[in-house]
Amino acid sequence: MSKPIENVEEVLRHTAAHIMAQAVLRLWPDAKVAIGPTIKNGFYYDFDLEHRFTPEDLERIEEEMERIVQEKLPIIREEITNEEAVELFSKLEQPYKLELLEELDDEVSIYRQGEFVDLCRGPHLDSTSKVRFFKLQSIAGAYWRGDSKRPMLQRIYGTAFSNKKALREHLRMLEEAAKRDHRIIGRDLDLFSIQEEGPGFPFFHPKGMVLRNALEDFWREEHRKRGYQEVKTPIMLHEDLWHRSGHWDNYRENMYFSEIDEQNFAIKPMNCPGGMLLYRRKLHSYRDLPIRMAEMGLVHRHELSGTLHGLMRVRCFTQDDAHIFMLPSQIQSEIEGVIDFVDSVYRDVFGFKYHVELSTKPENAIGDDAMWDKATDALREALDAKGLEYVVNEGDGAFYGPKIDFHLEDCLGRTWQCGTIQLDFAMPERFDLTYIDENDQRQRPVMIHRVIFGSLERFIAILIEHFAGAFPTWLAPVQVQIIPVSDDHLDYAEQVEKTLFDANIRVETDRRSEKMGKKIREAQLQQIPYMLIVGEKEKEAGVVSVRHRREGDLGTFKLEDFVQKITEEIASKRQ
Repeated sequence: MSKPIENVEEVLRHTAAHIMAQAVLRLWPDAKVAIGPTIKNGFYYDFDLEHRFTPEDLERIEEEMERIVQEKLPIIREEITNEEAVELFSKLEQPYKLELLEELDDEVSIYRQGEFVDLCRGPHLDSTSKVRFFKLQSIAGAYWRGDSKRPMLQRIYGTAFSNKKALREHLRMLEEAAKRDHRIIGRDLDLFSIQEEGPGFPFFHPKGMVLRNALEDFWREEHRKRGYQEVKTPIMLHEDLWHRSGHWDNYRENMYFSEIDEQNFAIKPMNCPGGMLLYRRKLHSYRDLPIRMAEMGLVHRHELSGTLHGLMRVRCFTQDDAHIFMLPSQIQSEIEGVIDFVDSVYRDVFGFKYHVELSTKPENAIGDDAMWDKATDALREALDAKGLEYVVNEGDGAFYGPKIDFHLEDCLGRTWQCGTIQLDFAMPERFDLTYIDENDQRQRPVMIHRVIFGSLERFIAILIEHFAGAFPTWLAPVQVQIIPVSDDHLDYAEQVEKTLFDANIRVETDRRSEKMGKKIREAQLQQIPYMLIVGEKEKEAGVVSVRHRREGDLGTFKLEDFVQKITEEIASKRQ
């Protein structure tokens, strides 16, 4: 059964999913159908079938869907008993529907369109004729109910819109997104790779490390300005720690384990338990608080192989974590401080728009309702104080506390959840963290878990796609390419290179015996911000001819003037 449908476009897409399933069953009558929900801007349906779908099959399925639309089949909802539904889907030999029925109430709803019938809560359109503008997009594998121990099904993705213009614009956006695929650009710019020997474990190449280090240097400087202390905690810690933190009960299926001296250890999926141990290492006074500890912490999480995707979904990544330990009276000011920090990074530095969600108590929450209400109210009050609009995402908080999530928007209008602020009363209780108050009494601190980038690897992937590899000069792995007109000008090119290098500008010289036009084109393909052309005229005058990757020829500069120009651009972090 799928989630409730919320708007007209979702109703359209859910109806399209049923039409697709009907088309598949017409073409492959022995197919077993699983579920077919809507997703953002589209839908999918899962099938169990011996035949392996191909891209050519998608064309056949689309053609059959067109026929079903032309048949103008009425779509009819029926309420039947669970027992009647079991009898119906037994006759249809649809085992996945029968499994779903085991978990449903006595009364269920089904939808019929021609010979096709499906178990669904709806709603749907009243006729197949109303689904006119759709496109099937891709094929993927998916475990039944997300369980790697269950059958691997074939998932077909599609999209549908209420008018042709909207569909065409969506497909254009997808085409542009494909051009910006960070996996392709990462390969072409020699930034990173995923090797067969390490699926889900990225390798960063020299140029990728330049980009990564530029982000980390920026991160460190911004945290230093805001009173954070940088720490580092171990990658692997004893199993007992993860029982105490609650991760064992709530996150174990995502963790990796090892054994040392016949004792069980876990490779950390999160940095917070190590932060607790650092705080607990000595007794703190109320005068010490808030304590802001920041960590670029490498974490490992088990992800199913079918979900891995470049740097977006990996098995090891670096979280730019921070843990703030504070007095109850400091909660609002500290949350507001993190909100300002996120706004400064997203909007001022990278130019991202973003929206905010407040995520509340999940089903697997630890701690009592009073604690959760207090924490949720504190987050809400901070958001209101900052005048931020937000939506409430019920039940999507972390197991130890509610959270504020920041969803940034890239140049294609896609949103990515990156930053988060989690308010936590539970962990300090579990780890018996204390401070000495003004009356020499032990009290319990409150803590914030927060990230700005989120996963550094994922943030890099977002930047690659947002900028299509044309990074701002301060992030570009190579900021300047020197292009000598001929070998006779290599000595001057090397003088220019040394001057730039000594000014901490990332510079390379193209020493190949190739035509200048080819060198310029290749430098532009590598998205290098500036090219300096040096020939006899430039050598004699002690100048450089400057080209920009987007703006073209900028004219002739004295070398010291160009150094000043690019140094100011790098320092300002201009886009």
